[in-house]
Amino acid sequence: MNRMSHVIVAVLVLAGAMAAKAVEEGFAEMFNGKDLSGWAGKPGWWKVEDGALTAESTQEKPCAKCNYLVWQGGQPGDFELRAEFRLSLHANSGIQIRSEARPDWDTYGYQADMTGEGKLAGFIYHHKLGLVAARGQSVRLAADGKKEIQVLGAPADLLKHFKQNDWNSYRVVCHGAEISLYLNDVLMCQISDLSPQAARAGLVALQMHPGPPMKIQFRNLRIKNLK
Repeated sequence: MNRMSHVIVAVLVLAGAMAAKAVEEGFAEMFNGKDLSGWAGKPGWWKVEDGALTAESTQEKPCAKCNYLVWQGGQPGDFELRAEFRLSLHANSGIQIRSEARPDWDTYGYQADMTGEGKLAGFIYHHKLGLVAARGQSVRLAADGKKEIQVLGAPADLLKHFKQNDWNSYRVVCHGAEISLYLNDVLMCQISDLSPQAARAGLVALQMHPGPPMKIQFRNLRIKNLK
């Protein structure tokens, strides 16, 4: 490689670094990649493995009840959260947002849902309301309880953006009554919850779900206050 080629490579690397910095401007890291500092969870279930927050159930150590790893950095209201996740094929998990803490490391509230085979990838769930928005839906929950649904896209086409047994990214944007969920930078679903009881702030937490043996991992978690 001649000198000019070296210069071109250096310029491209610098440009890429500047672009990445611009994209991440205003975001705060939620996880240091080394240990559980800044997080609290049920003893014996959460650890850091290969730079990722990890929970795993096995035949010898089954998970009988949901438990959550709770971020200790506050209870954000209007924010954008970015994270990468990887699930074993039969895993079920989610990222809780605007949620409440419940006894025995449980939570209550909205969830950016996910499963290892992709069935629930790009769904928004709520512990009381159940499935709020499926992949490909824009949902309006009116103050009187009525639910209106519009189509954003074909669920099967949107699912093609999910990668089994690999790392995927979620981007969750909460602003006022609206919550939008992006999978690998593609809008999957959104809701506008105008009901009087709708939470406008709350905990962020990661879910370990009961069921067959499974492994869930999260990394590169960061958050930006939108107020």
